[in-house]
Amino acid sequence: MPQISDFSETERWTLQTTLDERWGKGSVELQLADAEIRLDPNDRELSTCPVAVWNVDGCGFALFKTGDKLYRCQFFYRGYQQYGTGIEEYSDIGECAVSLLQAQADHQSEQPK
Repeated sequence: MPQISDFSETERWTLQTTLDERWGKGSVELQLADAEIRLDPNDRELSTCPVAVWNVDGCGFALFKTGDKLYRCQFFYRGYQQYGTGIEEYSDIGECAVSLLQAQADHQSEQPK
């Protein structure tokens, strides 16, 4: 399996701009790391890929770069409360980020007050 490149400057800018539009400029700190995930459910071995993570009001977000212009995402509250967008993989980081934020906002609005 070839190495997956880190997030480019353009990808990081797209993510940060999307977060700034949702929560206000400078309100959310984007952190970059590496994660080990199964790129295919049938894989026995884990693959290392770049991940962008952030946390807002007790909700964690993770956006994984799984290949050249390929992304996956999820949000979570606790280990057993993990949610996605219903789409396995995106080819556009902006669409992935916006879909993730919309899925979380929809989920939040459906929770009892």
